[in-house]
Amino acid sequence: MGWVQPALSVGAGLVLLWAALLVALWWARPADLTVRQALRLLPDLVRLVRRLAVDPALPRGVRVRLWLLLGYLLLPVDLVPDVVPVLGYADDVVVVALALRAVVRAAGDAALVRSWPGSPAALAVVRRLAGLPAGS
Repeated sequence: MGWVQPALSVGAGLVLLWAALLVALWWARPADLTVRQALRLLPDLVRLVRRLAVDPALPRGVRVRLWLLLGYLLLPVDLVPDVVPVLGYADDVVVVALALRAVVRAAGDAALVRSWPGSPAALAVVRRLAGLPAGS
């Protein structure tokens, strides 16, 4: 039974790592973005990410990261399971926001605007998610 103590230690370490990732994601979210706004944006954000992932004008590395992001969004295993009300999808929005910031830094704001499938008001929220001024 010498394996029980190491197994418990590894399990506790994984739980602490998971909790630290949740705190980091919560801290990285835009302060003025409500969970309700973010949840309404999720379908348009997924379409945006897909459009950007197939855009041949973007660098290959950016497109690969976007495909990995889509894979993460489609996987049933998340940092916070999607069955948890509100928070289950909120972690997806934070991950998308962090990815959008990286994409905008690498590809430019024009790619974001060109690929946005939603309304101009929602684009302003997405621009805040990406760390850009809402109306530039």
